[in-house]
Amino acid sequence: MTEPMRAVVLLSGGLDSTMVLALAAAEGRETYALSFRYGQRHEVELASAARQAARFGARAHEVVDLAHLGRLVAAGTSLLRASSEAVPKDNTAGEGEIPSTYVPARNTLFLAYALGWAEVLGAGEIWVGVNAVDYSGYPDCRPQFTSVRAPGRRGHARRGRGQAAARRAPLISWSKGQIVQAGLAAGVDYADTVSCYDPVVADDRPRACGRCDSCRLRRDGFAAAGVPDPTRYV
Repeated sequence: MTEPMRAVVLLSGGLDSTMVLALAAAEGRETYALSFRYGQRHEVELASAARQAARFGARAHEVVDLAHLGRLVAAGTSLLRASSEAVPKDNTAGEGEIPSTYVPARNTLFLAYALGWAEVLGAGEIWVGVNAVDYSGYPDCRPQFTSVRAPGRRGHARRGRGQAAARRAPLISWSKGQIVQAGLAAGVDYADTVSCYDPVVADDRPRACGRCDSCRLRRDGFAAAGVPDPTRYV
């Protein structure tokens, strides 16, 4: 009997990454979920990530502490608790500009950790939820980031197999509406996902601000899919 392929899945606990975990599970992958704590304002997303990892049968769920990243880049982003700049609301970012919520090198570091774990696990794939259609203008959510020529792709080999883990970015060209529809079909509980950059947290089930760019994209996705938005807003 052929053993299932192992896959490392980058899991934030948000709409896109949870959909990717569901897709990997549906394709019969033996999944290993990887999340990160880096001083983000929406750290409550990690509680959701843990529940989603359990829901979709991940063999392991690791949370990497990258507090040093938050200290290094706090002055260059608004997404961290240590940032002096507020999260932009009501589309206040300039058209065509990289939003202040972009965290320098974040996805590159995430991918580097995933590469290391995949090599030890002998995982054949790394799944990421980057999306170039309804993305927020981040340079590390474009197709080039996940291409075979992206930094870190070469020079790494699956342990004992002589080849690197392939990168899977199945949502790269999907709209948020498509993601929502496919996620519901795959059994994703979107009420237990966190997208908001600046949520109000009273417990591990936060209320979204409803005004940041991520909230707008999420709300538009449910509207495009023609289904009720289960998000709890302030």
